[in-house]
Amino acid sequence: MKSLLLTAALTLAANTGFAATHTIKMLNNGKDGIMVFEPAYLKAAKGDTIKFVPTDAAHDVTSVSIPKGAKSWKGAIGKEVTTKVTEEGVYLYECTSHLPMAMIGVIQVGKPTNLDEVKKAGQALLPKFAMNKERLDKYLSQVK
Repeated sequence: MKSLLLTAALTLAANTGFAATHTIKMLNNGKDGIMVFEPAYLKAAKGDTIKFVPTDAAHDVTSVSIPKGAKSWKGAIGKEVTTKVTEEGVYLYECTSHLPMAMIGVIQVGKPTNLDEVKKAGQALLPKFAMNKERLDKYLSQVK
């Protein structure tokens, strides 16, 4: 019943032009361990707004690999960042301050049209991870 209601709500929102706002928390500790975005994988619709909220100090958020035509973002440490996902594809982002702990996240908007490029960008990040090296694969495995 819940999934039917969610599907109906998403269909209504898409057909009426209403976009959703999603909040992603920047945390020192979350369900995936230390230094995480929560949720770390998010499925959003084209036109939705993403709000990154530093609920713990010393976090930032920067886009790493985004779909062609999308607007990149870079936030200051400890500051909230809001961006709109305007293009279909996969958005990979990081907390630059905590990249050695693999503080990364993935947003999927519609079809993953740029998944190969995102995977290449992710592979370039792997040597920078001192720990939690499995996170990137875990999050990208949810992209369908």
